[in-house]
Amino acid sequence: MRITDLLKKEGIKIGASAVDKADAIDQLIALHEVSGNLKDVSAYKEGILARESQSTTAIGMEIAIPHAKSEAVAKPALTAMTLPEGVDYGAPDGNPCKLLFMIAATTDGDVHLEVLARMMQMLMDTDFTNDLKQAKTPEEFLEIIDRKEKEKFPEEVKEEKMEEKKGYRILAVTACPTGIAHTYMAAEALTKAGEELGVSIKVETNGSGGAKNVLTKKEIEECDGIIIAADKNVEMARFNGKPVIKTPVADGIHKPAELINKVLNGEAPVFHSTEEASSADFGDDESFGRKIYKHLMNGVSHMLPFVVGGGVLIAIGFLIDTILGNATVNGAANPAFGFTSFAASIPFWIGKVAFGMMLPILSGYIAMSIADRPGLLPGMLGGIIAANGYTFKSMFEAQNLVGDGAAVSGFLGALLAGFIAGLVVNLIKKAFNWLPKAMDGIKPVFIYPLLGSFCVGAIMCLINPVIGILNTAVSNGLTSLGTSSRLILSIVLAGMMAIDMGGPFNKAAYVFGTAAIADGNTWIMAAVMIGGMVPPIAIALSTTFNKKKWTAEELKSGPVNYLMGLCFITEGAIPYAASDPLRVIPSCIVGSAAAGALTALFKVTCPAPHGGIFTFIVCGNPLLYVVALIGGSVVGALMLAILKKPAKK
Repeated sequence: MRITDLLKKEGIKIGASAVDKADAIDQLIALHEVSGNLKDVSAYKEGILARESQSTTAIGMEIAIPHAKSEAVAKPALTAMTLPEGVDYGAPDGNPCKLLFMIAATTDGDVHLEVLARMMQMLMDTDFTNDLKQAKTPEEFLEIIDRKEKEKFPEEVKEEKMEEKKGYRILAVTACPTGIAHTYMAAEALTKAGEELGVSIKVETNGSGGAKNVLTKKEIEECDGIIIAADKNVEMARFNGKPVIKTPVADGIHKPAELINKVLNGEAPVFHSTEEASSADFGDDESFGRKIYKHLMNGVSHMLPFVVGGGVLIAIGFLIDTILGNATVNGAANPAFGFTSFAASIPFWIGKVAFGMMLPILSGYIAMSIADRPGLLPGMLGGIIAANGYTFKSMFEAQNLVGDGAAVSGFLGALLAGFIAGLVVNLIKKAFNWLPKAMDGIKPVFIYPLLGSFCVGAIMCLINPVIGILNTAVSNGLTSLGTSSRLILSIVLAGMMAIDMGGPFNKAAYVFGTAAIADGNTWIMAAVMIGGMVPPIAIALSTTFNKKKWTAEELKSGPVNYLMGLCFITEGAIPYAASDPLRVIPSCIVGSAAAGALTALFKVTCPAPHGGIFTFIVCGNPLLYVVALIGGSVVGALMLAILKKPAKK
């Protein structure tokens, strides 16, 4: 959807003035009301103010983009306003805002995310923003945007004609575990490389908001080959019989032209989809370690919403109960917590339910990654057994199904259960390969899940006590770490987040932090998250205060990294690291490590594994967490000032 589809001349106010931020918001909402975009003005305003209460939507460069996703919105829409004198909007760079856009998004889609992403790319061009600020009429304002959109996204203008003429020569699918940054960076790189090579290419993105720009059956039939740049599983059966190159999403970012040329030169192997082969197992050139990594990330990416949602709700429950004075009794946890305070009990227990689902989800989707849908039930069953500590002894002795607390194998058990379930189901597939073709319909929905569940359940009940001992030892060891040990571990984990910014080191630290949350060691996640937030912010600070170190193009995109860092999107630092890895990466590592050290010294805790600064309110010692973030970012920026050479003009 184009910006000009959402913004009409009735929703644009040129040369306005506002006494303060609240007045500017009211004027933008009034434009939405006049344009017929809202069903309930007051409800929509509540949504806008709720978003502003989290943090300012000013992005610097004299620009602000307030937004809300609400049932009060009748249709997705934009309004805009220019203010020659500017208004104080609490921008991170301290400058008044002179160009404002307000997004109204409906609840049945992610239009606001798409529009926000598109606008952020366009607004990095200072010539473009200056033209908008100087526009004399709404019509001229729209014309400037339309011209820039066609220039920035020409594939949308050409797409229909290209399809009618000859279709796409190359198709691609990009995906990363979190579906936020790498997915779209790889898509952009492949698209640009296709344009430079004169090759028609269409890229499907499997992001956090679902698959976009989905490849059609006709396009797949007519194309020369497909590039899969992904670190998690994508739907593969549709590519049966077509040349397919499978590669990490990082190669899609850094080697797009090389991948396209491989397809054009006939170097892509033909993919054959069979019932017995998982979509994850094609391509003999894929290393064993990468397969393990991808299966694990598939489980973690599906588990993430349960940990985030559950952890934050539990923390909110404690926060409310603390405010009401019920969380502790004589300095100890209140055993009646959740019942003395009705307001606290609702988010607390809902969060507990969501949090309790994370281990079955983890193991289930690891198994599904290995064995497709037949692996889902056995995998989730294994995760439930791991979470509850079921053993043969506890099953035989208990009248009701009661687990053995000492045999709870937790995250480690669920992890193992997922891989065991996937392998067991694949073995069962091979064992029943002799059945007649007429049984194909019943095998994946009855035979494989039934036998797989029984085998996995028996195996987990057998090994649960052993893994439970190991899990307890690890948990107790982390809990009992002294101040110096916590400091060292926090430094190491935070530094790992900056080594490859979304790669294996980053993900290893992240998974470790996520697992620690389940065992109550939330101080580990505090170091991990801040380690991922520092690199983009350090680079943004450097581009703001040390401009001579960067090229003109890097300076234009620098301020975006403030937002990406605050949102815990480490990948925003990748283009800068790629241009000068020997200086940028060490600087980021030092900054992240310094921030991690501060979280340990300040005894900060974090119950949610994502969300960046937006989850700080539910963290332990949130103000000190902000201090640690600022301190680490400044250290990283200073390191860049010392190590990085001035850019060549």
